Amino acid sequence: MILTTAMTQLFAVVLRRDKERVTETLLREGVMQFLSTSELDIEPRHNQSGAAPDASLAELSDMRKRIEGILHTVGTIPSAPQETDLQNRAPVNLAKEAERLDRIDGERESIRERQRSLQQEILKLEDLRRQVNLYGVDLGKLQAPARQSMLAMQTGRLPASNAKRFEESLKGLPALHMALAQQDGMVHYLLLSMKRDQEPIERILSSVGWTKVEMSQEVLSARKNLSGDLTAKLQALTEEQKKLQDRVTDLIRQEEPHLKDLWVRLRIQELCAKIQASFQSSSRTVIFAGWLASSMKERLSAKIAEACEGRCYLEWHDADSDETIASEVPVQFNNPKVLAPFQMLVSNFGIPQYGTIDPTPFVMPIYLIMFGLMFADAGQGLVLTLIGALSAYLTRNNQAKRGTYHLSWLIAWCGLSAIVFGVLFGSYFGKALFEPLWFDFHGIVAGHPETGSVIRDVYDILSITIYFGITVIVLGLLFNWFNLIRTRRWVELVFDKGGILGGWIYGGGVYIASYMVDHGYKEFPSGNTVFLLVGLPALLLLIKEPYHHFAHGKAHAEKAGNPIFLVLTFLMEWIVELLEIFSGYLSNTLSFMRVAGLGIAHVCLMISFFTLAGMTSGVFSVLILIIGNILVIGLEGLSAAIQALRLNYYEFFTKFFHGTGKLYTPISLDSEP
Repeated sequence: MILTTAMTQLFAVVLRRDKERVTETLLREGVMQFLSTSELDIEPRHNQSGAAPDASLAELSDMRKRIEGILHTVGTIPSAPQETDLQNRAPVNLAKEAERLDRIDGERESIRERQRSLQQEILKLEDLRRQVNLYGVDLGKLQAPARQSMLAMQTGRLPASNAKRFEESLKGLPALHMALAQQDGMVHYLLLSMKRDQEPIERILSSVGWTKVEMSQEVLSARKNLSGDLTAKLQALTEEQKKLQDRVTDLIRQEEPHLKDLWVRLRIQELCAKIQASFQSSSRTVIFAGWLASSMKERLSAKIAEACEGRCYLEWHDADSDETIASEVPVQFNNPKVLAPFQMLVSNFGIPQYGTIDPTPFVMPIYLIMFGLMFADAGQGLVLTLIGALSAYLTRNNQAKRGTYHLSWLIAWCGLSAIVFGVLFGSYFGKALFEPLWFDFHGIVAGHPETGSVIRDVYDILSITIYFGITVIVLGLLFNWFNLIRTRRWVELVFDKGGILGGWIYGGGVYIASYMVDHGYKEFPSGNTVFLLVGLPALLLLIKEPYHHFAHGKAHAEKAGNPIFLVLTFLMEWIVELLEIFSGYLSNTLSFMRVAGLGIAHVCLMISFFTLAGMTSGVFSVLILIIGNILVIGLEGLSAAIQALRLNYYEFFTKFFHGTGKLYTPISLDSEP
């Protein structure tokens, strides 16, 4: 669990006729991360090339994504292929299926075109209705009563044969036309439009033979409720819009079973094509290589041999072997599911190099202790736990929200940490409802500490975080030494600022500081002690630059001709490195004081809200306390989480973690698209 999973490399040769069966076996097992054909160090021959799949990988991927887009419009997310789907797989006729998708898209597009047209008409009529409701209209005088109105209104007639063309022409403009009467082959209209559109309106009226006429008062009185007419028309258009949307949904629902089955078949074919893209093929054989966990070696060997009926050559190499094809070994985390939220934090920073320590098991207690010290309240922690658990429950089966799922559990874990430290410090929604099991944090900050307690003042709280920070930094140094030994970087192990000499200086500095504190800042350790603890390792660091110079003389050839300049360079680099070590470790250690600072700020905020609540009474007092707790949970919780993450990343990880590894991503049936 502390180290990443041991990996091994497979180099395989199978007959070309067994290619499909081997591909299915590799996909079914889903444990192999393939090396690309460019990484296979094989001498090319005239009849050797990459094993081309039957269909282009890009074509398969594009069609799959196209189907996803169609299904997503009705809220359907296709499920990953299962082993039964692989057993019954059949190649997809891309041309035929493309025609079917084109037909679906064509029908959808025609409906959407009508929807767009309806939407434009709805927007224009809503604009008219706003003007009518704002200014009103006087049908008796056929004019808008207010000069600032943007409405124009007129009545007229046109030949009945031009009525349809007239109504079609007005669809592109925000205008309301009402047929008032029909007589002698002429249709009488009331036309309501916007003044800004007067010019195109006049052109349309001229083209359809419009003649202005005065309508009788009786005819106009029957159509006085223009706002009601507009509302009725808008409602009819909205209902038609909904029916069109239902048509689109029904169209996709009818095709959904076929589209889901097609998506699965395309996904399987796409995954097989990805695997075969890593094959090197000749006229009779296929060669491939890749990485997998060492624990899967025996099983995969048996499965490949079974698929080929023994007609195969398999060659295995451990990750540290000189015979491996690619130098970079992928990294597979080896943590239980309970650590998944904290593994997410590690992955966000980077992937550890293969063979080095995976800090995930240590990030969990370190992060939670930091959070608990900064956010120590059992009541507020319970709220965080419930929120996190509820969010995790709601997203547990949604693969698209795995990040949210892990984040939810992280919130729940932080809430549990707050509960534990809240009990230790006796804080429950900012009140000391029970005796603290450790010390009274609130009492110390408020200025009335508990008598007889080991922790008596704010300085003692700061010292807790300082000692905690020293522990974290020392742990990071030990991890760094372990990683350097594992990777056989002996010079860095000794001379690096995170190596033995750097750790020696840090340990000496910690002892000297502790000695001075214990003696009331009035005594200093003896000179011999200081020399052994700090001076000797500092002098030994002087060897580093000369060693690098003589070990890599060609790289420093330009300096060799001037010994004085060379010595001055060594001294300058030595001084700079010492300054970096002393200032770096000092700032790293003092940085942990922010843990105490955030904890004190959390207490001060709660004291402030209780003080405000005490100035009022009744409902207002309760309301202030509720709002105060909500603000503290939201703001202080977020701040504590960020600061705990920052301290892990910049004060812990930087001591040993390089984050340059390559994540192990095998091709399997449940691989993310």
